[in-house]
Amino acid sequence: MSFDRKQEIIKAATKSFSLFGYKATTMDQVAKLANVGKGTIYTFFKNKEELFDDIIVTLISDMESEAQAAISPDKPLKKNLHDALYKILEFRLEHQLTIKLFEEDRDFGTPTVQEGVKKLESATLDFIKEKIEKAIVKKEIKPCDPEITAFILLKLYIALIMDWEKSREPLKKEEIANLFELYIFNGLAF
Repeated sequence: MSFDRKQEIIKAATKSFSLFGYKATTMDQVAKLANVGKGTIYTFFKNKEELFDDIIVTLISDMESEAQAAISPDKPLKKNLHDALYKILEFRLEHQLTIKLFEEDRDFGTPTVQEGVKKLESATLDFIKEKIEKAIVKKEIKPCDPEITAFILLKLYIALIMDWEKSREPLKKEEIANLFELYIFNGLAF
């Protein structure tokens, strides 16, 4: 019974954070949406920050599961990286909570939200870095700094998926894969 209540509270808080943002969400709103007394929330969570952190941890886990599902051992590294990165950014674009978090981080710089966004990005970079490290060991790619490479790959994807379409026609998934191949795996030199 208490697990169900906790899940209802998390669901209600996720909805409130998604609609109003972290800053504008109150524990009273969450209690009302969850149909529980405000005191019930405090039996599970010390404060709004702890509740928010619990939601971020779940969000990261769900995002990593989606990315991991896009990877197949019979596909080459570049295809797996492309599919996983595309899935991660697709996840971020499709989930109302992540959209709201990135907006609030950009518009208000709420410290707790900045920390949540930082955790999301850090988890994404760690996921990519791990795949790069394995590829280096398997000699699928040249030795490189996995952390810097993960950062470059993520930022390239963000630029091609999110930034490009701000003023241009969005690129198709295949076009992004081709650009990824050109710039990362083949390079521009003859």
